[in-house]
Amino acid sequence: MQGILHKADILTAFFDILLVAIVIYLLFRLVRESTAVRILLLLPVLLIAYLAAQLLGFIAFTWLLDNFILSIFLILVVIFQYDIRRALLSFSRGMFVRSPEADSEEHESAALLDQLADAAHSLSERRNGALIVVEKEMSLEQYLEVGTEIDAKVTSELISSIFLPYSPIHDGAVIISHGKLTMAGCFLPLTQNPDVAKELGTRHRAAIGLTELVDALVIVVSEETGSVSVVSGGNITSNLESAALRKLLRRMIEPRWLQ
Repeated sequence: MQGILHKADILTAFFDILLVAIVIYLLFRLVRESTAVRILLLLPVLLIAYLAAQLLGFIAFTWLLDNFILSIFLILVVIFQYDIRRALLSFSRGMFVRSPEADSEEHESAALLDQLADAAHSLSERRNGALIVVEKEMSLEQYLEVGTEIDAKVTSELISSIFLPYSPIHDGAVIISHGKLTMAGCFLPLTQNPDVAKELGTRHRAAIGLTELVDALVIVVSEETGSVSVVSGGNITSNLESAALRKLLRRMIEPRWLQ
């Protein structure tokens, strides 16, 4: 009888350690490849697993989940820091009277976003492929492999001319930082996510790859179809008409990021 119990203890310990190894592997893979929404969906699964582990006597697995659950609020704040900041800013704007300077900044940013939308529409009509990156909170410097430095006002005409087929820098991306066109001909890191649709080309994969690493927004114009897409947080919104693109840009880009 004792031998049977001993074997049961050994099997329990084996499966306990195996579960810990699997969870650690999945968490590393999830953080590397997934978006915050998928991480959030994992939480109820872990809660159920925690209750099951306690019933089955998996000590190591229970200890791992104990520590994870204790840190859950900190983890959520880190994952959703930009959404929390955006919500707080929206709330504060509603509480205080807007200044003339704020109205001016919003007008300037709206004009700049119109220039981006006009450029995307013009490039789409001619089926000239393009990558337009708008920098937000996080710096893009360490993720740009090559590029030509430019310090110019953002205009539809300038962006369209950069992506003309005979332009020497038409294959890379342009970078919009603090309301200026700062770089062109930049190569972006490609996504390594195996779940990305096979039909997406290099430009779309580069846009997804960059936005998986930083909080930038990328406008993509397809050379093959002329369709316009917006990529943010590794997620892509495709086949945007001019009006829909303008509306989406104004919703996703705050004026302060363009100042």
